[in-house]
Amino acid sequence: MKNYISYSILLISILFFKTNLNAQEFSKLDKSPMDVSTYPASHRESNKIVKISYSRPQLKGRKMKDLAPSDKVWRTGANEACEITFYSDVNIGGKNIKKGTYSLFTIPSSKEWTIILNSSLNVWGAYSYDEKEDIARVSAKVKNSKELIEAFSISFEGKKMAFEMHLGWENTIVSVPIKVFM
Repeated sequence: MKNYISYSILLISILFFKTNLNAQEFSKLDKSPMDVSTYPASHRESNKIVKISYSRPQLKGRKMKDLAPSDKVWRTGANEACEITFYSDVNIGGKNIKKGTYSLFTIPSSKEWTIILNSSLNVWGAYSYDEKEDIARVSAKVKNSKELIEAFSISFEGKKMAFEMHLGWENTIVSVPIKVFM
């Protein structure tokens, strides 16, 4: 009987520890996954001009205006404020910007968006947004997309020294010209 109890305790202990060793705790995947967009977009091109890190909220039956309200400062994505890094001095929407990393905020509206480069970094959302930290504000016209854009997206297109940054979501596309100084 004594051996039976000892073996039972040993067996239960082994099963308990084996279960704990195999059961890793992973948090659930973010509902607005983080993404990076670069220009040039080619993975073979290591000499980038710009890189944007942002989270991609999904519509999932909701309206963009409910997630990015008109005429209010928006973090330009989800979770942390979007961050944009320029590896060269650039002109964005008519404003000269020194190379460096900035938060990218926007103010959406139906006819144009205000694109804001701000010096505050590593901020959550737009809750601590401070206009005094703005480096530049530029206006960008709104165009309609023929197709629904389910996940907020940022892309680039154009020529190496003069290209456009596109922000797209729902049926909205906003484009901002960027020129590179060498």
